[in-house]
Amino acid sequence: MSLPLEIHAPGVDVAKVMAEIEETVARKAAQGAYADARIARAERTNLLNLRNDEEFLAFYLRSLREAAFVDINDFEIRERRSALAPLLIALKKTIWKLLKFYTYRLWSQQNTVNGLLVTGVESLEEQYRERIARLESRVAALEERVRSRASP
Repeated sequence: MSLPLEIHAPGVDVAKVMAEIEETVARKAAQGAYADARIARAERTNLLNLRNDEEFLAFYLRSLREAAFVDINDFEIRERRSALAPLLIALKKTIWKLLKFYTYRLWSQQNTVNGLLVTGVESLEEQYRERIARLESRVAALEERVRSRASP
C-alpha cells in the first residue's frame, strides 16, 4: 500500500522521487527518528510501516511502550513575560514545591496503570500471534491430508 502522490511536472521521475522519500524514511527510522512518542500518533502514515502488518504492530507496540510512562522529573520553569518574570517564576516554583508530592503520587500511579495496560496488550498480541501460527499449521496439515487423499 502506498500513499497517493501525484507529480505532474515535465522531466520529473516519480519513481526516483518516491525511492528517495522511502530511503530517507528508512534512514530516519533506523536512526530512531520516528520512535518519539509525539510521532507515535502519526506512524500510520509512515511509508515503511504500512507495508507489513507484523512490522507495523511491532513498531506500534514499541512506540506504545516508550510513550506509556509520564515523565515525573522536575522541569525548568520559565516565564515569557519579561516585566514580572522573576516574581512569577518564584511564585510558580513555590506552587510546584507545594504540589510536587501529590503530583508525583498521581503520576507514579498513572505510570503503573499505563505499564500494566501496555503489558496486557503485548501479552494479548503474543497469545494471538501464537494461536494464529498454530491454526495456520493445522490448516496446512489439513490441506496436505486433502491433497494426499485426492491424488491417486
